Amino acid sequence: MSAPGRPTTAPDWYRKALATPRSDVTVEVEGCPIHYLAWGERGRRGLVFVHGGGAHAHWWTHVAARYASRYRVAALDLSGHGDSGHRERYSLEGWTREVMAVARHAGIDGPPVLVGHSMGGFVTIATAALEPDALSGVIVCDSPISAPDPEIDAHRMGAAFGKPRIYASRREALERFRTVPPQAHYLDYVMADVGPHSLTPSEGGWRWKFDHNAFNAFEENPRAAARAYLPDVRCRLALLRSECGLVTEDIGQYMYEQMGRVNPVIEIPLAGHHLMLDQPLLLITAINTLLSDWAHSEPLRRRD
Repeated sequence: MSAPGRPTTAPDWYRKALATPRSDVTVEVEGCPIHYLAWGERGRRGLVFVHGGGAHAHWWTHVAARYASRYRVAALDLSGHGDSGHRERYSLEGWTREVMAVARHAGIDGPPVLVGHSMGGFVTIATAALEPDALSGVIVCDSPISAPDPEIDAHRMGAAFGKPRIYASRREALERFRTVPPQAHYLDYVMADVGPHSLTPSEGGWRWKFDHNAFNAFEENPRAAARAYLPDVRCRLALLRSECGLVTEDIGQYMYEQMGRVNPVIEIPLAGHHLMLDQPLLLITAINTLLSDWAHSEPLRRRD
């Protein structure tokens, strides 16, 4: 959905978050430059935020910056997205290596907590299974993992983002700015900041930054991409389910069972799939609660 007209005045908390000092950093991972944003002092405990498909690090700016006073924080552009480089081939496992490379390069002390949205949630689940001892925990935001569904495949996912095209002007492109999937409500001041960071100049005009070929990382069903990793998650994991999002109660129950019934599934009231765009304060509250609890409690262990 687009963000037409003049945005309403942003609240103080949002303006302060965007004004929080941050760095633009690039690290090379397997021959590809990976860009990330960083907040807070090096050498602290850390958080790494992972965006969804077709998105970029700035979707997280107003959320991630809230943790700068207590944590070392990074929000990366996965390859094929944002200001990172493009690859000839993409894979879920390749993206997990980018996440861990950014965590190391950012100067985080000890195992970080990952926060992933949508496709980024698939990446964080795979990372949790492949690198369980390297993480303190994982927070997954409305990333639906389900049994195979022939109606949902990578071709349809890529097609939903439209064909690559050049827009004659930046304004024309922004008038076409949409989320996939669309939802009923957005905070227009957030959309007004996210949209411009999604564009880059190109010969003849402007284009979206993401590489349409990135969706080829999912050969068949993107919702099943991380399914094989769910039973192998051994670190803490919490699934945040948007009330109006893609993780239905049935899907949330399916994921809960696959993870051995030890990781909580928490509903975010009123939120759409892109919960940082419509209910960021509820999202921040959920993250704060989990971080506080994980700092002093013992995790449940699945029984195999």
